[in-house]
Amino acid sequence: MSDRFDLTGRVAVVTGGSRGLGRAMVQAFAEHGADVVIASRKADACEQAAAEVRESTGRDAIGVGFHAGHWDDADRLADFVHERFGRCDVLVNNAGMSPLYGSLSEVSEELFDKVVGVNFKGPFRLSALLGERMAAGEGGSLIHVSSIAAVQPTPNELVYAGAKAALDAMSIGLSRAYAPKVRSNVIMPGPFLTDIAKAWDMDAFAETARRTIPLQRGGEPHEVVGAALYLASDASSYTTGSVIKIDGGTAFAPG
Repeated sequence: MSDRFDLTGRVAVVTGGSRGLGRAMVQAFAEHGADVVIASRKADACEQAAAEVRESTGRDAIGVGFHAGHWDDADRLADFVHERFGRCDVLVNNAGMSPLYGSLSEVSEELFDKVVGVNFKGPFRLSALLGERMAAGEGGSLIHVSSIAAVQPTPNELVYAGAKAALDAMSIGLSRAYAPKVRSNVIMPGPFLTDIAKAWDMDAFAETARRTIPLQRGGEPHEVVGAALYLASDASSYTTGSVIKIDGGTAFAPG
């Protein structure tokens, strides 16, 4: 079975890859043999993460500054990957954002466009560019990191939830557009204890988790790795157009 998860000789691009779930996926891909491109808004953080990956795995790892909400940045990143490696086998659209707002009527057009841009527009453009090249070459895997907000939205994240729902729909369409050589799937996380959790009231979260999450806790970044490796590798060779929910049972749970 271990051979099915082998990524030797493959190139993986992870947006939002310098921290949190993206960083955990980058490390796992490299440990299983892939060369990796870490793309995120802060180029210095990407390069630091890339240096750590090179040191710990010996794989080729490159950090690239990339703003998921900027259309031209997707073109630039896709061109860079193919100029540097000649191929892309795995794309993980992981970059995302969900700014707080006081009320729905207070959501500005600027905020709306920014959230939709990062969570949907950028992934659409990058998937189209790299997916098309995958389909023309040896194939590959598109992985989109969504959120349980897409299926169970709350009022304080409604724009984000809508963008993630669009991402889910996009993934299904891509699974048909670039078939049979390219697979497109979604990882749908629930509450994970990444950097964002530093702003949470952890006592309040723990109490909510006990009441509303069947596993009664938040996820740890390493707990996304199994699904990411599955979807990136030949282990998922007959899986496309699917959503893998990793949320401790949060979505659709009572309460």
